[in-house]
Amino acid sequence: MRIIIYTGKGGVGKTSMAAATAVKMSKQGKRTIILSTDAAHSLADSLGMRVGSEPVQIGENLWGQEVNSLRETEKNWGAVQGWLKVLLNKAQLTDITMEEMLVFPGMEEMFSLLQIKEHTQSGQYDVVIVDCAPTGETLRLLSYPNALNWWLEKMFPNERRLIRLVRPVAKFVNKIDLPSDDVLDSIERIARSLEELQRIVLDPEMTSVRIVLNPEKMVLAEAKRSFTYLNLFGFNTDAVIVNRVMPDEAGEGFFAYWRDIQRKYEEEIVMNFQPLPIMKAPLMNKEVIGLPILEELADIVFGGQDPSAIFYRGRTEMIREEKGELLLELTIPFVEKSDLNLTQTGDELTVDTGAYKRKVILPRPLLGRRVTGAKFTEDRLIIRFGDKNMVGRE
Repeated sequence: MRIIIYTGKGGVGKTSMAAATAVKMSKQGKRTIILSTDAAHSLADSLGMRVGSEPVQIGENLWGQEVNSLRETEKNWGAVQGWLKVLLNKAQLTDITMEEMLVFPGMEEMFSLLQIKEHTQSGQYDVVIVDCAPTGETLRLLSYPNALNWWLEKMFPNERRLIRLVRPVAKFVNKIDLPSDDVLDSIERIARSLEELQRIVLDPEMTSVRIVLNPEKMVLAEAKRSFTYLNLFGFNTDAVIVNRVMPDEAGEGFFAYWRDIQRKYEEEIVMNFQPLPIMKAPLMNKEVIGLPILEELADIVFGGQDPSAIFYRGRTEMIREEKGELLLELTIPFVEKSDLNLTQTGDELTVDTGAYKRKVILPRPLLGRRVTGAKFTEDRLIIRFGDKNMVGRE
């Protein structure tokens, strides 16, 4: 079983890359489904054919699905939402937006991702390609099961017993409906499903994340931020795909200017994401719509490589705790210790190796912390951070 998740800033072409990969996989005889968990679906537009909220066969060995987040939320959260609605009605807290408020931020995206688990466990497919919402923050939601699991194991059994005891009294005295067993079962089922989903997507032998970006300043900054978070939460990023690269024959004048700008950021992309494999997709001379052009795009990007291969194993960034301090480890191959220089400006680190310069935007656990030391060993730069405080340039 193979799961490949495509993510990136909105508008970079990640849907096209995900669809191209799916088409290529199906042509290799692998039963492939591509599903979009993005609320603003564009998968059907990319494929050039209708795709529904349930898997629809769109070619030999190829299925497509645009996940209906509202329906998935109703399926998973309906019982809890119904109980909360009754509770608010009795408290006379009624409003036209009340039902929307009963679905917490990020919940719809999280329930959409559960489709990955269902397709993986169904046995109907060899490959699941995911066109993810346009940010790595969606994947960050998968870190929640750790807290949910602890709560269920430590607190849930006692809470259940307590609720059963006080439910009749609470309803008689305060006219409050405490959650029924159906509601409690629903909460437990959600937590267990998310825990299982987390296990699947964090398995580096099964799941890879691929970042799609354009050679532009703002897109590159977002991609670096997403990459940091993906490493922080343990996802295996196995490739970076630079999309819409202008060819050398772009011409003179206006297009030549943008071609030169792109070349500058292509070099920066290599410096920031090595040793990850970096693949390039050209700016095509026609609209990337329909199965034939998607297959052509995949052939250009992957060449003779199998798109379902795991192109890279390992985490190029990692945060760990040691003796009360937080350590950030960065993989920096092919450099000498004497060539390294580290500076901190606010919540951004700059690692200068002479020929290469890499900027690292600190993830949330390291925000506001000052660098207290660093060492370089076995191609890894290990940076120590002290207690939280305001940081300046060092």
